[in-house]
Amino acid sequence: MKKILVPVDFSRQAAYALEFAVDLAKKIKTRIDVLHVVEFPVGTTIDPVGLPVPTQLDADFLDVLKENAEKRMTTFLKKVPEDINTKRKVDVGNPYINITEYITEEDIDLVVMGTKGASGLKEFFIGSNAEKVVRMARCPVITMHEKPKANDIKDIVFATDFEDPSEELITELKRLQKLLDARLHLLRVNTPNNFERDRVAKPALEKTAKRYMLKDYTINIYNDVYEDQGILSFAQDIGADMIALGTHGRTGIKHLISGSIAEDLVNHATQPIWTYHIPKKK
Repeated sequence: MKKILVPVDFSRQAAYALEFAVDLAKKIKTRIDVLHVVEFPVGTTIDPVGLPVPTQLDADFLDVLKENAEKRMTTFLKKVPEDINTKRKVDVGNPYINITEYITEEDIDLVVMGTKGASGLKEFFIGSNAEKVVRMARCPVITMHEKPKANDIKDIVFATDFEDPSEELITELKRLQKLLDARLHLLRVNTPNNFERDRVAKPALEKTAKRYMLKDYTINIYNDVYEDQGILSFAQDIGADMIALGTHGRTGIKHLISGSIAEDLVNHATQPIWTYHIPKKK
């Protein structure tokens, strides 16, 4: 892992994300990129291809906003140790678009971002933009609204049914486990509409785990009315430090969760949520 991106809005949650990224950077040699996006003001116009173009008055105002953001960025980064390789950028535009473009252009390996949690994810890039980043980023994304320590994460719940696992997903999951030196708890949640007997589900999970040569893991079946509640309840029962999920982005999550479950977990879980967008099969 060479580059970690931390999109920030200078909130308390963004500070948690930066601190977490610093913890990771201390464990491995990696660069932390800190990105703040100043959104276009309401008074912008739209060009023929549909992109916002600020008027002259708005452009002047944007210069002030960007200058203020640069000052806030300097203050925000004061707590980052000097020996941590850090790159900063204040950009102007649409947060989601700028974040996803930055991920591609800079070949980012991991995104760590703060959320407002159960408040509804309605602030700045926290909201529809955060949801889009989680679902569509072509690298793993860790979201959090509490203050975790990377060194304290020792138990990771990986929620899946393992009927058709993605090799890319499992590869990224193993990297996460190695990075954090944690134990995996493979979890299938049985619901009334998606139920499988233990004597069928457990051997299938074990077979797939062995196929991908997973190490230091447990096999678990949990019954609940809803998948997201089952994941949260199981994680709470075992005192898990992180929850990991695979997503299929806009296509929906065929084997694990519907589009709303990832959002529910990001909103309500006290643990950090690790997600990875599963590439479409060709």
